[in-house]
Amino acid sequence: MKNGGAPHKPILLLSVIRLFEKGIFTDNLIYVLPELVASFKTNWAKLVVTNHFPIFALPFYHLSSEPFWKLVANAGCEKWIESKSSMRSFGNLTIAVRYALIDNELSNLLLAPENRDILKIAVLDKYFPDTKSNYGTGGDDDLPSEKLLHDNSETYKQKIIELKNQVDENAFQEEIFIRGGLSKREIPKIYNHTCAVSGLRISAVANVSMVDACHIVPFSEGYDDTLTNGIALCPNLHRAFDRGLISISNDYTILTNKNFVENQKSVFNISQFAGKQIFLPYAAELYPDLGNIVKHRQKYGF
Repeated sequence: MKNGGAPHKPILLLSVIRLFEKGIFTDNLIYVLPELVASFKTNWAKLVVTNHFPIFALPFYHLSSEPFWKLVANAGCEKWIESKSSMRSFGNLTIAVRYALIDNELSNLLLAPENRDILKIAVLDKYFPDTKSNYGTGGDDDLPSEKLLHDNSETYKQKIIELKNQVDENAFQEEIFIRGGLSKREIPKIYNHTCAVSGLRISAVANVSMVDACHIVPFSEGYDDTLTNGIALCPNLHRAFDRGLISISNDYTILTNKNFVENQKSVFNISQFAGKQIFLPYAAELYPDLGNIVKHRQKYGF
């Protein structure tokens, strides 16, 4: 693997191996997942001692120069991935690239634990001989977990503001991607994939969800991706909440605004939920934050 002395490609390869170890990757399609970006950042912190910058987009793009790694573009973005300068941006990478396709021989190798271990040791020995003992320390802290979303919202907000003010915005984009992706996945889980207002829940063999993770205070206003700033809602009620047609009282009952008219005969009407208790998560510490709920009500005049 050609890396010109930079550690980006071997760090990414170790991160891909890690996700195969965890069963997150199971075939030759390598998606840009929050877990992959988080593993890249943690492996970098453990292994890299040079002055290189940990820009995830660089190796994900430049590994396409290797015979085992091919980028597949999203529809209409084929020209984007021909531009090296554009692919330095994490935001552009996630817009333009659907996934990386690794060859079948490599994916089959990574599915076998003994082969993964051989490849992992080879990468560590060749590229990180002086720091390889740091690899594997800290348990699963290279993968995002629910604990990340229990951080104090004010502390996290300050961290995000500091990252946003840096010259290189990649660190900001990567952190938002990790946290945002995790919250979108974890918030429906704590509501048992059930809409907190309507009770809609659909179980299917396929990976299908009919509920969204809805921010109570928009991320753009509060920089808050913690679990208690979220609520699980089906798409139509997500829109109604975001537009202030419905809100929530301090005793977690549903409020409807007086500033809209709807067809009362429709089985989908919103006013039918007024005064009803919302479905709450399984633990009280995960309930929607009342301070954020108050802000939502004040914003829309409840």
